[in-house]
Amino acid sequence: MPFASARNRILVVCAALVAALLAVALFAPLPISIVVPGLTADVLGDDQGKPVITVTGKETRDTSGQLRMTTIAATNPDAVVRFTDVLKAWFATDQAVMPRDAVYPTGGTVKEIEQHNQAEMTESQQDATAAALRQLRLSPSDVKVTLHLADVGGPSAGLMFSLGIVDKIEGNGRGGDLTGGRRIAGTGTITAGGKVGPVGGVPLKEQAARRDGATVFLVPKAECADARAELPKGLRLVPVTTLDGAIDALVALDSGGKVPSC
Repeated sequence: MPFASARNRILVVCAALVAALLAVALFAPLPISIVVPGLTADVLGDDQGKPVITVTGKETRDTSGQLRMTTIAATNPDAVVRFTDVLKAWFATDQAVMPRDAVYPTGGTVKEIEQHNQAEMTESQQDATAAALRQLRLSPSDVKVTLHLADVGGPSAGLMFSLGIVDKIEGNGRGGDLTGGRRIAGTGTITAGGKVGPVGGVPLKEQAARRDGATVFLVPKAECADARAELPKGLRLVPVTTLDGAIDALVALDSGGKVPSC
């Protein structure tokens, strides 16, 4: 009996320790961010009362349809995320769990991160403008493009900015719109030479696009697998690798030609 009592006491102590460790694991903050579908914005339209795209030195066109850039939204870098939050997000279709360093790779304060994201957006806009003017064979010394989109940071709107500039100035080259009157969304970085690069968070951006009425989604070809994995019903994927290829795909979509698919 004394041996059994001692063993029982040991089991009770062990159980208490395990319970304490589980409690710590459940409620301790984790280096994790919860990510959800973010806002989308039509680069052919206005933002806070100002045109997203303003062109001087070249006549612009009235456009129909929409070209919507897409975003994801993450918990603030200083937010406390616990195991219970991660568990909930794990089973949600409109949430994702990402290492905080993957969402905020620069570290620092919230203000420093915002400044970094804004710097990336500014550089992306410059590259997008250069790529579009190169596509149109226009000189930046003769044509000035100003891009305005508040409260959005990072480089992932580059492709949509370039397409918007092309649509505003030239359209599809046949007197019509690149959009063909459709609500088209997409994502992708872009270089000044017109090369489209991957961005991450594609499944959540697809959800944001479909939520806001898009029926076509332009995706960097390298991210086709992620894009197909959780594709919302009613959204058509169009993979792209270059600005020129994206334009060709949109023209083909409107004319009934062959459109690439993931």
